Amino acid sequence: MPQTPRSRAEAKATRSRSGRSRRRPDGRRRRRGGWLRKIGLGVLALALLGVIGIGIAYAMTDVPKPNERATQQASVLYYSDGKTVLDRVAQVNRESVDIAKVPRDVQEAFLAAEDRSFYENDGISPKGIGRAVWVTLRGGEQQGGSTITQQYVKNYYLTQDRTLSRKAKELLISVKIDNELSKEQILQDYLNTIYFGRNADGIQTAARAYFGKDISTLDVSQGALLATVIRGPSLYDPRLGAEQREVAKDRWAYVLDGMLDEGWITQEERDDATFPWTRPIATEQGASDDLGFVTEEVRDELRTRLKLTDAQISQGGFKIVTTIDKRAQDSARRAVEENYPEGDRAKNLHIGLVSIAPGDGAVRAMYGGERFGKGSYFNDALDGKMQAGSTMKPFTMLAALDKGIPLPTVYSGSSPFYSEDFAYDGPDATDIQRAGGVVNYGNASYGPVDMRTATQKSINTYYAQLNLAATPKSSAAAAKAAGVQGYDGGKKIPLSTSPSNVFGTDSVRVFDMANAYATIAAQGNRARPYFIASVKGNGAYEIDYEVKKDVRKAFPQDVSRDAIQAMSQVGAPGGTGYPTVANLGRPVAGKTGTTSNNYAAWFNGFTPGQLATAVGIYKGDGSLVEKNQLVNIGQYSEVTGGTLPATIWTDFMIGALKGEPVKQLPPAGNVQYRPQPGVTTSTQPPAPTTTQPPAPTTTQPPSTTTSSSTTTESSTSSSTSSSSTSSTSSSTSSTSTTSPPSTSTPPPTSTPPPTSTPPPTSTPPPSTTPPPSPPSRPVTPPTAGASTTSGTQD
Repeated sequence: MPQTPRSRAEAKATRSRSGRSRRRPDGRRRRRGGWLRKIGLGVLALALLGVIGIGIAYAMTDVPKPNERATQQASVLYYSDGKTVLDRVAQVNRESVDIAKVPRDVQEAFLAAEDRSFYENDGISPKGIGRAVWVTLRGGEQQGGSTITQQYVKNYYLTQDRTLSRKAKELLISVKIDNELSKEQILQDYLNTIYFGRNADGIQTAARAYFGKDISTLDVSQGALLATVIRGPSLYDPRLGAEQREVAKDRWAYVLDGMLDEGWITQEERDDATFPWTRPIATEQGASDDLGFVTEEVRDELRTRLKLTDAQISQGGFKIVTTIDKRAQDSARRAVEENYPEGDRAKNLHIGLVSIAPGDGAVRAMYGGERFGKGSYFNDALDGKMQAGSTMKPFTMLAALDKGIPLPTVYSGSSPFYSEDFAYDGPDATDIQRAGGVVNYGNASYGPVDMRTATQKSINTYYAQLNLAATPKSSAAAAKAAGVQGYDGGKKIPLSTSPSNVFGTDSVRVFDMANAYATIAAQGNRARPYFIASVKGNGAYEIDYEVKKDVRKAFPQDVSRDAIQAMSQVGAPGGTGYPTVANLGRPVAGKTGTTSNNYAAWFNGFTPGQLATAVGIYKGDGSLVEKNQLVNIGQYSEVTGGTLPATIWTDFMIGALKGEPVKQLPPAGNVQYRPQPGVTTSTQPPAPTTTQPPAPTTTQPPSTTTSSSTTTESSTSSSTSSSSTSSTSSSTSSTSTTSPPSTSTPPPTSTPPPTSTPPPTSTPPPSTTPPPSPPSRPVTPPTAGASTTSGTQD
């Protein structure tokens, strides 16, 4: 009969009876598992020592007082001298309340968001820590694994350092607090000290900051939102933008779903919950004038470059030395306020000013508006976007010089200039636009001119030809390399590569244009702008930070020097910034800019090695509608780049540079002509097409009577049409074909207009520097929503 299977015990006994025990060769019985016993005893000993060590550490660890943070000092911002106070930020704004005043469902919202086992755990959650480690090892989203008690200890008793010693202290103090204090006391201290954004420390001030209510009156939806924003106020405050609102909604729903899972609310209550309304953000502390905009950018840099959290910034104790020069900032404010036009038409003007140290990146002054706070947080220098107009022409010049198309290159400045590349046949197109016409301001003609004169007088027909020779793509690349960024509303977009991009059809920011002109001023060296020079902290957070400047080569030195030479004519007699810019009394290089129909006006310029400054102006919401035209404002029949922007720029620079040495412009780079591959050259200046389309209608504008400039600026009419879209998007401008005042009407087109600053006598004849012939391209109608117009007057 087959035997039944034996148990392991029976099998062991049988082997013993059979005498088959394992013996060593010398006859002694082998001792199995000896090394395992030694390891086991070693581990046990280490564990006992560890327990003893933890016990000693636990006994020696003291619990800090919960209100210790209340004695901390505010963070102080200093001007660049490191001594003069600019602003104070992060003063503690707290009103402690008893836990009994916090509605039960609001308390439970925080538990659902941060620690659902709060009333069961011992101050730490081994399961949560293990889960966080496991998710991190698997490459998933980083998990905190911290209980409410741990968060309270970490944020307000310890530092934010991610070290094992700090984490060990956090765990020990958390366990000790859990043993010594009631859960209600721990939750009360946590809610009274945590940071909610909006300069609100503690749940009471947060309830008022977000809802304008006492904490005792909040409902479950409002409590869930407060429990949401503590994860990161700058990321979850729904008033900060559409993106923050969406992520806040997702997190808010997660909190309510957690309350439902825990049985703290019913399904009916969950279904009835709606995302709560919040008050507009209000700044209760800090500067409320133009300095408030500077402070806000300092805060942003603390977050992005120093990686400080809102809670750390709010807790304060830092000495922050900014790059802002007090004399320059005061001068910026004074220049805008003293030159601000009077009258109803001057209302809703947006004037932005930014000044940057070339080759360094330090922001020396920024004027974003008269008032910061109380619902006004729109920074004209950073948030405002407007078409660049002729301030984009220098980047076409840089692209041309870089390709070996030198300053003496001659093109015809006659007007109109026709090319199929500029043709536009949309439903709103004029006859001249359909024919691909580009005209100068008032259809003025200048005959053959070189690049210096074309830049000095902002001759559109010359630059239309130069852009075709250099290629619009290269012009866009040069602008980007210098620091220009295109915008469609609040969204960053690539700069246009259409032929009309030379006329500034892209919507840009004042801040970026100042940085781009600083790149030219630094002879091609582009620096990353910054507001913070150093940060030191010896309080709750120890910091010793000094900025590391980021400077990179954008253009060759000879290319940049020749561009500076051409731009230096802007303030000379005959230049579009004359005589206003000449009042500075220093060597200057720059460019005016005025969009068609006067929807935006600019002056961007620099003094060598000192300051590069951009001033941009537009009206209303920036949309291209009649009420937003910069005409009949104060003493100005029309605001052009050479009038109000140049006046503000000059007055600012006079004050900012007072007492500073006068520096000379660098010598010419003397870029030499290089034949362009695939481009046919001509020994004669190109002339407009002989086929004459219908001539543009010209009108006489009102006479200009300003105290700042008497120079007529040229305006363009090109292949493109006007649009009513906002200038905060990739907007368009309408054709300008008005005539200048009779006092500045140029002579006949057969000869160059007389000026007191003639082209340099060293300019070789056309035969020695043959200009590249602009290639002819087929008509390409503008894409819907694209920037299509000339966008320039000067």
